[in-house]
Amino acid sequence: MTRATRPAQVEDRLRRTPAHSLPEAVEEALKGCLPAVSAVRILLADYHLNVLVPLDGQDEPEPVRIAGTLAGRAFVSRKPTLNPVAGRGAAPDGCEVCVPVTARGERLGVLAVTTGDPAPEDLLPDLAEVAEIIGCALKVAWNHTDRYERARRLRRLTLAAEIQWQLLPGHGCAGEEFSLAGHLEPAYAIGGDNFDWSTEQDHLTLTVTNGSGTGIQAALLTSLAVGALRNARRSGADVAEQAALAGDMVHARYRGTEFTETLVMRVNLADGVVSAVDAGSPHILLMRGTTMIPIELEHQMPLGMFADTRYQIQQFKIESGDRLIIVSDGLYTAPTSPDGVFGTTALQQVARRTRMLDAAEVPLAVIAELMEHLGGQDLADDAVALCLDWKQPATDSSSPAHPAETQESSDAPG
Repeated sequence: MTRATRPAQVEDRLRRTPAHSLPEAVEEALKGCLPAVSAVRILLADYHLNVLVPLDGQDEPEPVRIAGTLAGRAFVSRKPTLNPVAGRGAAPDGCEVCVPVTARGERLGVLAVTTGDPAPEDLLPDLAEVAEIIGCALKVAWNHTDRYERARRLRRLTLAAEIQWQLLPGHGCAGEEFSLAGHLEPAYAIGGDNFDWSTEQDHLTLTVTNGSGTGIQAALLTSLAVGALRNARRSGADVAEQAALAGDMVHARYRGTEFTETLVMRVNLADGVVSAVDAGSPHILLMRGTTMIPIELEHQMPLGMFADTRYQIQQFKIESGDRLIIVSDGLYTAPTSPDGVFGTTALQQVARRTRMLDAAEVPLAVIAELMEHLGGQDLADDAVALCLDWKQPATDSSSPAHPAETQESSDAPG
């Protein structure tokens, strides 16, 4: 069998396999086209992104920690890792290969393969392509079975968390111009915070929402707000219209007694111009090289506080190599000591420490820093962290160093 046909054979098999049977189909297909392969496992990342859970049919499979393991290194680095399998003599009998499973830039888990070949480097291109095929197949199958959703939760979610996780677009995505990742904690008992994104041919839309209240009531409020924002966005509305229409829907339901603090942003992929509506409390930090620049936008009314609220669009520009870190109020104002809150200073410090990390790791690092400040205590409020790395080559060398200086406002239709 030629090398070109191996991934194609796996892909063909997955297309003809029921959604709940992908792991078994992958194992059978790989063993059929790669005779040296003796074992195949797919591992999915849990909600906390702390462990990888095997999809091996066991009722309670033993999770594999991401930190300090072969599979974990492949997941974090998004690169294959190899570990020789000890033999009876001096030479290894085979090799364990772990390949990241991704879908359009989102890390889902790891494909772990054991082969009798102690030097399987020639198999890596095939396995990397197969892992991408698995990632895409999993994303399609996810809505047709509970197997994969059930596997990645280590304990039962609260109903509020169940609602919120169904709203989230994923943990990350990537394109030629950007890499994007987000994380939400506490993962198993979240209430009203949310992030969302959508990519189009010429722009990227981001939202970060901090819903008022706790528990199921907060989750229902945020669900209404996010659904209204998506409805407006999919109808072609700009960010000011999205905020206005979503605010009207929330006010119509709650009459101002409940509201959501929301940041809505649209990034033009051609030139990095960001159009934003800051309707509440999410905070933006821009990292340009080693310089930290808090993006100060005009705080406008939260969505749903008043009827017929008009919103203004403000603009700033990001350049190639810039990193945006966006956090919700639950993280920014979390008390870290009797004398203060997490705030700008701590956010800038952790941003500096993580500037060499991949965008996918930054939200986790920011929230881990907060947990360390809290001494390991549980979060009193939901916390969202989102990271956007901008890779689009600069097309305008005259863009100002301080993006806040380029802010412009325009009235949105009422």
